[in-house]
Amino acid sequence: MAWWNDVIDMNEGLRSMVGRTFVRVEGAVGAGEMVFVDQNGERFIFTHMQDCCETVDINDISGDLDDLVGEPLLVAEEVEGSVPADWDSGFSQCYTFTFYKFATRKGYVDVRWLGQSNGYYSERVDLCHEKP
Repeated sequence: MAWWNDVIDMNEGLRSMVGRTFVRVEGAVGAGEMVFVDQNGERFIFTHMQDCCETVDINDISGDLDDLVGEPLLVAEEVEGSVPADWDSGFSQCYTFTFYKFATRKGYVDVRWLGQSNGYYSERVDLCHEKP
């Protein structure tokens, strides 16, 4: 899928998600995207616009994504995190951990993304907003 024209500023997008009630939230460890669908059919897609030789995927999810469904979203924020002490970078020269924190009255969910590259390409998560 191509969302090139739908990429929005991350902070602006996260602010616009707060207060919305989502009917579906999809994402999994190892996946390259996470999708929130609201009651109007609008989609907020966390993904990475591939440039060349980098990867950006969900590295961990703490909490239950179902807690983000059916209640207004109270928290949606991005936090860049430090590298865990036991992290083995493998063959990557550069890497970035980015955390997204979400909450409703039902519970909290933290999603950790990992971007890896040779240092030349972006390791950031992009946010796309699709309207029906």
